[in-house]
Amino acid sequence: MTGSDTSPLPGRLPSGVHEAVRPGCALLRLETTASREGVLDGAWWPRSHDIGAELPELLSALIAYLGPVTRVGLDTAAWAGLPTRIVVDGRVVHIDSFPVGDGTVLITRGDRDLFSLLVVPPDATPEAARAAMAQAVRADNVSQAEQILVDTGSGHGPAA
Repeated sequence: MTGSDTSPLPGRLPSGVHEAVRPGCALLRLETTASREGVLDGAWWPRSHDIGAELPELLSALIAYLGPVTRVGLDTAAWAGLPTRIVVDGRVVHIDSFPVGDGTVLITRGDRDLFSLLVVPPDATPEAARAAMAQAVRADNVSQAEQILVDTGSGHGPAA
């Protein structure tokens, strides 16, 4: 893949993807190695705590790179009014919710392929959010999501 080519190889996340569709949009950043050795596979900075508004955009962006997504795992403490499923791009995506409070969202592709994304709180400063997202996508990152949020001053988790 060349430095300007962001098209993914089949079954892999593209390297160095950073999307900002327009000002005020949520940011999604993904970067993994073929071996996926990092603790996290990416980072997401939603604009709000409204999961109904935020999740479809996240899933549409991920589906464009990963293919069909079957499940999403979300923290019940971070989001209000979690549905049990959502339709994105004509496909049903099941939503699992747990009171984990760890600052992540889990994305399942197929039966067992799991991607873990850091969730940067919507009210984080741009500088803190960029720092957290950059650390999360490093292939050599060994810090858990909660620790990254604390270290970068992004917050103590996705719930404000």
